[in-house]
Amino acid sequence: MITTKALQLYWSGEFLAANAFIGLNLLGALLLGMAVGYERTYNGRAAGMRTYALVCMASTALTIFVGFAPLWYGGTAHDVVPDATRVVQGVVTGVGFLCAGVIVKDGLSISGLTTAASIWASAAVGVLLGVGLYASALILAGLCMLSMTLVHQAERWLPGRASFHVTLTFRREFGQRFDELAKVTEAHGYRAVPASFSFSFDDNHPVWRFCVMALNRSRSTSPAQLAHELAKSEDITRFSIVPMRN
Repeated sequence: MITTKALQLYWSGEFLAANAFIGLNLLGALLLGMAVGYERTYNGRAAGMRTYALVCMASTALTIFVGFAPLWYGGTAHDVVPDATRVVQGVVTGVGFLCAGVIVKDGLSISGLTTAASIWASAAVGVLLGVGLYASALILAGLCMLSMTLVHQAERWLPGRASFHVTLTFRREFGQRFDELAKVTEAHGYRAVPASFSFSFDDNHPVWRFCVMALNRSRSTSPAQLAHELAKSEDITRFSIVPMRN
């Protein structure tokens, strides 16, 4: 039975102090989540500061309340022994489903992997805040921001190989062969990946889909020049060249 005394207990000093402490942690989770998600917002991604802040705050809330079990239900849950590791496991699993929703596969190109990984890392920041490891939470948030900004710049400076997904639609009777196509791509500094080839028909027109990889990013011609060369072929009626993103 709910009594006036029981209701007053929720507004006692101990309960107010616990709520204030949890509120400050949630505020910190909001700020750190927004900081981690700013790079995604700046680059126009669908998941931005709001998403990261919500994930970080929810992870903090679900983790920190375990430490206040004696105050649950007005201090009547004396026999409850919560398992923080199971709560963290549930947080990680739930965020994993959210991360899966931002990964999009379009042909051989996959996008959203960086966003998914950073959302998952934002949840980890919230968990660290919830268990009181504030310095570790700040360090992880800072490293997440660096990995999505400075590391991205370092990828451009370091030697690497750009990859593209190519789709070619030929006329109904064509004489194009793989070795001839390979010579065209190699002449522009790209290598066609045989294992990526797929063949289909669209309105009785043969369609080839495959990947090309730059042999040397600094020496390869631009995709526009490769497209110009493909457009010269009388056998090709339509084509597309799309960067393979992750």
